[in-house]
This record gives sequence, structure tokens and C-alpha cells, in this order.
Amino acid sequence: MTELILSPRDFDAVIFDLDGVITRTATVHFASWKRLFDDYLRQSQGEGFRPFTEQDYLDYVDGLPRYQGVKAFLESRNIHLPMGDPGDPPDRQSVCGLGNRKNDFFNDTLRRDGVEVFDSSVERLQQLRRQGIKTAIVSSSKNCLPVLQAAGLTELFDVRVDGVVSAQRGLKGKPDPDIFLEAARELGVAVDRAAVVEDALSGVMAGRRGGFKLVIGVDRVGQAQALLD
Repeated sequence: MTELILSPRDFDAVIFDLDGVITRTATVHFASWKRLFDDYLRQSQGEGFRPFTEQDYLDYVDGLPRYQGVKAFLESRNIHLPMGDPGDPPDRQSVCGLGNRKNDFFNDTLRRDGVEVFDSSVERLQQLRRQGIKTAIVSSSKNCLPVLQAAGLTELFDVRVDGVVSAQRGLKGKPDPDIFLEAARELGVAVDRAAVVEDALSGVMAGRRGGFKLVIGVDRVGQAQALLD
């Protein structure tokens, strides 16, 4: 296979997703989601409940803002909870309450275990910056900055557009292209001079909808054909 070359002749910037592209936090997210939903389903439906699976994660949660992921998965099981408020405590039976509980689970694991990175992605980032190509990080997660800090990667990005920024600016989550377009705007580059690197189907869809010159789908979980489609 010929290596993909991103040259400053063709690209001014590359916009990277965080989880599953730069950091190995997708497994931590999945474990946190599974703990949340299995606990909730067990309590509400008893021991005969159908557990949360990796396919559920890919279909309903991966790449989406946290509360949107809670709502999408619950509705897939025909469960409808009140939305609640982002300030809801984690024991409240609302979409926001469950989302906040998941966030607690994630941060517990992050503090205990730290975060691993994909070395090949970090090497590519460093190469791009040596070439003078700008880099941005995007994430639906409000934990983007703590994850970057834990991994020691904050200096490798000119711009960060994450769940905190999205909430402040009213940006729509993936598969809408808002966060990628906002990153390009902050970088001061045109979308036809920028590439997007994503591992989630919703993120690849967002990059395509945003009209970016190139969208790279990184297959971490055996969904190469779906990413291509």
C-alpha cells in the first residue's frame, strides 16, 4: 500500500479527532458506557436485561456528544427519560443525570490508569508540524483537555474544539460538521485546503458534510467498509 502523503502544497491544516485516533481512550469510554447502561438496565429491567454491547457503542454512542449518546441508546431500547439539565446529579433518572454518571466513571478510570496514545498518530502529528501544516484537535467530549494533558500532547495542536467549546458556542454534534468547520475557522484555513482524520462513522460523515478536501477514516474496530461507504 502506498503511504498517504499530506504535503503543504495541498494542505494548510489537518484536523484530528481525539478518541480512537490520537489516544486509546475509546476502550475507556466503552467500559464507562457499558458500566453505566448495564447498571441502569439491570436496575430497571431485572437480571434478564439485554446488556450494552460494542455494537451498541458503535451504533448509538461513538463520536456523539455525551447526552445525545445517552438519549440515542435508550431510545434504541424504547426507553424514554426526561432530558433533565446538565447540572443534574449523577443519581438522577434523566438523560443528563445518566450522562453525568458516565462522566464520573470515565474520570475515575482516567485518574487511576492514565491514558495511552497511538504512537503512529503522534509521529504523524509531529511530522505535519515540522512541515508547517497546522493541526487542530476536535472531540465531542468535555474531557478533551484533561485527556490531552494526561497524555502530554497539548502543545501539538494550534486549536481545540471540544464538548466544552461546543456547549459555549451552540455547536451541533457529529454527524453535523459544526466542530470541524469551527476548527477550520479558528485555524484560518479553507475547508478545501484541510483534511479530517476520524475513526467514528459519525465523524467521517461530519467531515464529508463539511466539504473538506480529504476525510481519512481510521479503522480501529473492523469497520473499514462502513467507513468507506
